Amino acid sequence: MDNHTTSAKDIVGPSPLIAIANEPPAKLIVDPPLSEPLSQGRVFIQYRTENLRVLPVFGKGALDVSPRVGHIHITVDDAPWHFVDTSGETIILVGLEPGLHKVLIELADPTHHVITSETVMFTVPDLRR
Repeated sequence: MDNHTTSAKDIVGPSPLIAIANEPPAKLIVDPPLSEPLSQGRVFIQYRTENLRVLPVFGKGALDVSPRVGHIHITVDDAPWHFVDTSGETIILVGLEPGLHKVLIELADPTHHVITSETVMFTVPDLRR
């Protein structure tokens, strides 16, 4: 029997109430779209971050916040523009044409400098048949 109880810190990370010295690099973990909504033509992409809290905080002054804060940029199918999300919640895309699509998810600091990114590719089924 394992006597080690998983602590809150093990699950949620360090307390946001205490500055972290020498923070490890921020990470972005992105899952493939959830299969059931995708089979219905809707794209639900779950993601999470490590060593960065996704919050609606922007500007140069926020670069010194500890624990680190940031947001995500989302680009669909190599569009010349992206949208910004600060919710930390599942990305939902609807209305995409049937076929292959690509979504670039970028983890950015409060000045919009990209820290890291992941690309998700998927096929939206043709439901018109």
